[in-house]
Amino acid sequence: MLPNLENIKERIKELIENTDTHNLEENLSELHCADLAEIYQELNLEERQVCSSILSEDELADLLEELSPQMQIETLENLDDEKAARIILKMPHDSVADFLGDLDDVDSETYLNRLPLRVSSQIRELLSYEEDTAGGIMNSSVITVNQDMTIEQALSFLRIKAEKDNIELYYIYVVDKLNHLLGVVSLRSLLTSPLHIKIEDIMSTDIIKAYVDDSQELAADMLIKYGFLAVPVVDHYNRLKGMVTWDDAQEVTEEETTGEIYASSGITTDVIDEDEILAGPIFNAIRARTPWLFITLLGEFVAVNVAHHFDYLIGIIPIIAIFMPLLAGLGGNIGTQSITLMVRGLSTGEVTASSAMHHIFRELRIGFLIGSLFGLMVILLTWRWQHNCALGFVVGASMITNMTLATVIGTITPFLLKKINIDPAIASGPVIATTIDVIGLAVYFSMVAVFLKYLI
Repeated sequence: MLPNLENIKERIKELIENTDTHNLEENLSELHCADLAEIYQELNLEERQVCSSILSEDELADLLEELSPQMQIETLENLDDEKAARIILKMPHDSVADFLGDLDDVDSETYLNRLPLRVSSQIRELLSYEEDTAGGIMNSSVITVNQDMTIEQALSFLRIKAEKDNIELYYIYVVDKLNHLLGVVSLRSLLTSPLHIKIEDIMSTDIIKAYVDDSQELAADMLIKYGFLAVPVVDHYNRLKGMVTWDDAQEVTEEETTGEIYASSGITTDVIDEDEILAGPIFNAIRARTPWLFITLLGEFVAVNVAHHFDYLIGIIPIIAIFMPLLAGLGGNIGTQSITLMVRGLSTGEVTASSAMHHIFRELRIGFLIGSLFGLMVILLTWRWQHNCALGFVVGASMITNMTLATVIGTITPFLLKKINIDPAIASGPVIATTIDVIGLAVYFSMVAVFLKYLI
């Protein structure tokens, strides 16, 4: 059963207000770090400072991994440098690299210089990789063994290594003296094999691996596809550099999904960090949201121009104007449905460029059938409401045509954008909205013009 975090938060605030340090420490230590992070971020600055002063260094290290970059920086800034360095040392190297990457060079160097040389060297190497690559998200702390070791020797080595260093144990990687990746051993195999046999007898040489300059999405896809807990990362000389773990893949997937949602709404994340859009300076949020709004504005002016071209029809039959939002709304909605399905399908691999024509014709049929259903409803309702069969037919036929075209446009657009190396997710918002509005109005007014003599 999930804890009631709202009640716990109020309890913590009450204990802080009453300076009940003993019970506060007890309450905080009982919380899972994910729950603690959720509560911690909802406290005010003074309350967070009290909590961070009470938490142990191990608890603070776990907490920092769950916090946003801005909150990590704020928390460590309120600690003395020596304590902050000790806490950083307890965190996985990839998390430290992510944190230090958000600091300016001077502050980053300050923390790095306080870490042991071996650790700071590993973190500097992580910082040298592009942020969105496998090298940029990997953890450089991995346990390696020699293929000539016996199982007994390897287990003894692991006990010493795991106790001494902050290393995540998923798989044991087998390397030679130059750190070339030779094989991988699961913990299960290590624990269930006879103690006298050698590592080379149980290691698997059929290794799924990523390269340091592979995209982070590719590394995450490997973990998801093969159901691994970790994937080794090597350079182009096959030297083991680190591993990408399942939690890294989860973060990448969440970032990718968030990016798609933002892009589909016309929110730019290329120049503004995603975290700053919600919680950063207002100017950054404005910069992220306005570029595609300008493009939408230009597109809607085209739609206005189309309506202006047919304004004489509105003068002759004013009633036709009230159906414009109806056509635009349903056309936009069904087009957005099609484009969302295609964008998600392309992202997950369920839809490919080779299957484009199949999906286009399938969505065309779906759009026509749904459009016919709604078109028939509009014909009957308009006829009953306005007692004008011709008007009902024009509006209904326009809706069928508009909804059919909207699904085709919504299906084709992601493939076209992907072909020219533009993120297909951006089509869900600005592109589809303006295109369908323009085409929908043009179709509607054209049909009104053709059947004008029956409408008067």
